[in-house]
Amino acid sequence: MLLTALLAVVVTAGVIVAVVLLRPAAPAPAGDPGVPPASDGAPHTPGVDCGDSACREIGAMTVGGLPVVLMADDAGKQGVVRIGSDTVYPLIVNDMGVTLKGDSLRCVDGVTPVCLVRGEVGGGSAGELFVARGGIWRDTGKPYFSDAGTIALNDVTADGIADVIVVRHECPGAQSGSARCQAAPVLAEVYDVARGSVGCTRRYTAPSELRGWPDVRLTKADLRACPQ
Repeated sequence: MLLTALLAVVVTAGVIVAVVLLRPAAPAPAGDPGVPPASDGAPHTPGVDCGDSACREIGAMTVGGLPVVLMADDAGKQGVVRIGSDTVYPLIVNDMGVTLKGDSLRCVDGVTPVCLVRGEVGGGSAGELFVARGGIWRDTGKPYFSDAGTIALNDVTADGIADVIVVRHECPGAQSGSARCQAAPVLAEVYDVARGSVGCTRRYTAPSELRGWPDVRLTKADLRACPQ
């Protein structure tokens, strides 16, 4: 009886081993051997920071066929400009203490597309210019400052390219921002984006007297030599 029981155990074990060996292997995952399958998740795009905070969009325009987006932190004190899908420019005017708002971005299409980022700063406004030449956008690297609080874009010289209009107090011998200077008449100086200053308007008692103010509109006929 004992021998019979032992033989039954041996036979049963042999059957189990045979079943395991003959069972089909689990199908291998598709793809190259040894390479884990690719994730089907969307690629992650790193965020753009404005200072120590994440950026939020506060203004956008389309110029030269490309989207131009102004982004800033919640306080509007640190901003960047994104042109196209992935080109980001930190703003020089951040260091001047500007406050960026929803109307800070202004772009004008033309033979040469131009964008201006402007914001309030102590004693006036500051602006930074971006120009596209040959399809390549560049920061001109020269901030503009208006102690009368107005910087605008308009094709004053009628060459198909927007010019920068800076309204300032005409106060020779007085410090910009001083009470004496703030009480002085104002004029608008016009800057060609390639050649620099091309002339000034006559003096006005207040900025609001300029045509179209605060989005000042001038023509070449309004210009004359700037005061020395």
